[in-house]
Amino acid sequence: MNKSNKDKGLKRVVDVFGLSLNIVNITVGAGIFALPAIVGIELGAFSVYAYLFCGIMMAAIMLCYAEIGSRITNTGGSYAYVSAAFGDFAGFIVSWLAIFGWSILGSAALMNIIADSLAVISPAFSNPWIRGIFFFVLLSFLVITNIRGAKQGVTFIKWITIIKLLPLFGIIIFGFTLINTENLHWEHLPSIKTFGNTALILFFAFAGFETALGASGEIKNPQRTIPWGILIGGGSVIIIYLLLQIVTQGVLGPRMLSVKDAPLAAVAQSIVGIVGSTILLVAAAISSFGTVSTDVLNTPRVLFAGANDGLFPKFLGEIHSKYATPYWSIICFSGLIFIFSISGGFRQLAILASAAILLIYLLVIIATIKLRSKKQETTKKTFKVPGGLIIPSIGIVSILWLLTSLSTWEIVSTIIFIAVICVVYFTMKWLKKRTKTLKKLE
Repeated sequence: MNKSNKDKGLKRVVDVFGLSLNIVNITVGAGIFALPAIVGIELGAFSVYAYLFCGIMMAAIMLCYAEIGSRITNTGGSYAYVSAAFGDFAGFIVSWLAIFGWSILGSAALMNIIADSLAVISPAFSNPWIRGIFFFVLLSFLVITNIRGAKQGVTFIKWITIIKLLPLFGIIIFGFTLINTENLHWEHLPSIKTFGNTALILFFAFAGFETALGASGEIKNPQRTIPWGILIGGGSVIIIYLLLQIVTQGVLGPRMLSVKDAPLAAVAQSIVGIVGSTILLVAAAISSFGTVSTDVLNTPRVLFAGANDGLFPKFLGEIHSKYATPYWSIICFSGLIFIFSISGGFRQLAILASAAILLIYLLVIIATIKLRSKKQETTKKTFKVPGGLIIPSIGIVSILWLLTSLSTWEIVSTIIFIAVICVVYFTMKWLKKRTKTLKKLE
C-alpha cells in the first residue's frame, strides 16, 4: 500500500539501523535488571529453555508484524494494520489499548523507576516535588527533541540504546569467565503451571517492539526496512536476554534468591566490585529513560493517525510547519505521561497492560491473515512469512494460552475498559451524525 495522503507532510528518515535500535531500546527496559532472578528462582537452570520457548512465541508474532508492516506503510503501526483489515471501529479499540492501556501507563511506571533507582544514590529523588520537577525536565527534553524531527528523535535513541547496552555487554563478556558450569545443570522438569506462569512474565519482557512501528509513515523504504528492522532488532533482543540469563544463572546459581531484587548488579559486583552495583543502578535509570524516549517518538504517531481518520480531535493531526512533526500529539502524549507519573494512579490501572498487549497482538495476526487474501495495491515487493498459516497459528495459539493465564481481575478490567471505549466511539459517531444533520437543516 502506498503512502497515504494522511501522512502528507511527514518525512521518511528512519532506516534499518534506526528501526532496529528503536526496537531494542523499547524492549530492553528496566525489567531485564531483575528478570534473570525472577525466572531463575522459579525454573533454575531450566530457565534458559524458557527463554528459547518464549523467543519462538515472540518470533512468530514479530514475523506477522514484519509481513503486515511491509504491506501497510501508513503511520500508526498496530492501529493502521488493524484499521486496514477491519475498519475504524477495530482500529479505535486498538489505538486506545496501545496508547492508554500500554504506552502511557507503562511510561509512567518507567519514569518512577528512574526516580527510584536514583533515590538509592541520592535520597533527594524520594521527595515528591523534586520527582515532579525531574519528570517535567526529562519529558520536556523529549518533547523538544521529537518536535524538532523524527531524525533527531531516532539519533537520540541510537545513542541512548548504545549507552544502555554497554553495561549489559560488559556483564555478558566478563561474566562468562566467572560461570560455574554446575549452576547450569538441571535435575528435573518444572511443573506445567510453574512453567506457564513464568512464561507469561517472560513474554511481557519481550513485548513492546511493535511500538517502534508507530512511526511507519516516517520509515524509509518500508517494504524492506520494516521486515529487516524487526528481524534484526527482535533477534538481537532474544540473544541478549538469553546470554544474560546464562551468565546470571551460571555465576549466581543458588545465590539467586538472596539477590533477587538486583541479580545483574550482583554479577557486576562479582566482576568489578562494589562500584558495579552503582553502575547498574544508573544503567537501570538510563534504560528506563531510553524506553520512554522511544514511546515519545512513536506512540504520538498513533494519535496523529487516529486524528487524521477522525477518531481523535483534529488538532492532534496537525503537522509543525517547520519541523514536519505531529507536535500537538507529542505534547499531549508526553503531558499524559507526566500526569500519571506524578499521580501514581497508573499503579492501579497498570493491570490493563497485560491483556491490552495480548489483544493487540491477536488482532494484528488475524489482520495479517485477512490482508493476505487482498490483492496488492502496489507493484512494490512485500515480505511474506513462509509456511502459510503455520507461523500465524503459532502466534495465535501462544496468545490464547497466555490469555488463560491472566487473573480474573485483569480480564474483568479489560472488558470494562473496552466497553467504555465502545461507548465513546458510538457516542462520537452519533454526535458527528447529529452535527451533519443539523447543518443540513440550517
